[in-house]
Amino acid sequence: MKVSQVATLINSVSSELIGNSSVINENLSDVVTAGQLIFDNTSYDSFVRCLVDHIGKVIFVDRVYTGNTLAVKRESWEYGAALEKIMCGLPAATENETWELENGTSYDPNIFTKPEGVKALFYDKRITFEIPLSIADKQVKSAFSSATQLNAFVSMLWGAVDKSMAVKLEGLASRLVNNMIATTVNAEFPNVADNNYSGMTGVKAINLLYLYNTAYGLTGANALTKDNCMLSDSFLKYAVLEIEKTLSRMNRLSTLFNIGGEPRFTPDEKKHVILLSDFKAASDVFLQSGVFHDQYTQLPLATEVPYWQGSGTGYGLSSVANVHVEIPSGSTTKEINLGYVLGCAFDEDAVMLACLDERTTSNYNAKAEFTNYWRKVECGLFQDTNENFVVFYVA
Repeated sequence: MKVSQVATLINSVSSELIGNSSVINENLSDVVTAGQLIFDNTSYDSFVRCLVDHIGKVIFVDRVYTGNTLAVKRESWEYGAALEKIMCGLPAATENETWELENGTSYDPNIFTKPEGVKALFYDKRITFEIPLSIADKQVKSAFSSATQLNAFVSMLWGAVDKSMAVKLEGLASRLVNNMIATTVNAEFPNVADNNYSGMTGVKAINLLYLYNTAYGLTGANALTKDNCMLSDSFLKYAVLEIEKTLSRMNRLSTLFNIGGEPRFTPDEKKHVILLSDFKAASDVFLQSGVFHDQYTQLPLATEVPYWQGSGTGYGLSSVANVHVEIPSGSTTKEINLGYVLGCAFDEDAVMLACLDERTTSNYNAKAEFTNYWRKVECGLFQDTNENFVVFYVA
């Protein structure tokens, strides 16, 4: 074990701390250790200089990561394969003959009225992957001093598998939501071919920045941009207002908030909101810090995401707010690149990570005395464009 003398450094540190000297350049290379992958020639005792240092404490990096499946994870079922979703349209009204009675007229009560607009959607696609893990029975025991340490090591390995599974399901959930965001934007603006969604807005894809600049008559150099709008208290208040109005409107039966144009409503208990954490943090800091009645400026209860696809190399807004995917378009695909997505609101039936079948299988190799494990999963990523889904963005 290497032991460094730091008396001179400590004396200068003490002098700095009590204000007897100016701040100086400190060499901390012999004070803080960053760890090393293997023992070297400093790992001997300081007495006879040939005894190898023993390990006094072992720490296993084994933290639980639950992941964030963005409120789209649904229940599973054991038997059967396809998911069938049945819906029907709104029956039309007819005249009430109770108030049209005429003498000698027959009123036939046996007329059959066929239910109109009955449809069934079938979801029968699945995706699958597995995570392998091999654990040796004998070979690793020499590295530990007790069964407790060995068990903790094995537990750490399984913890890594669990974290890997959580990250992968989290990634699938985000891709499901991203695909629905892109599908909704494409349906709202089908004629956009260059991914320039500025200067336009819709009902299912709402350009909060365009609405704000238009409402306040801001043009040219006076107009806010997608890069600076979240530094404006006024814009954030307006954005919260528009989001709250949209969420309230989704409670009423309407054909405007889904791609299929079906009459749908989404009550509060079945409504999910996902907001970009940059937008949520800006709203909390700029709007809530100076008010006494925060219910007037507070965003709705929502799931937060630090990014839609990835952080890039530095969590820049152009990276974290970007949704850049290809979606089916007829017999081919179409690239959708929406730069600044702030959030989305949707019915719980609009996007579903469902029929999740997760299990672990194993095989023991008696010749080499190790066991192979496979954490397997199958699941379905389902979207229904007949259910309410709204995107909030700035461009």
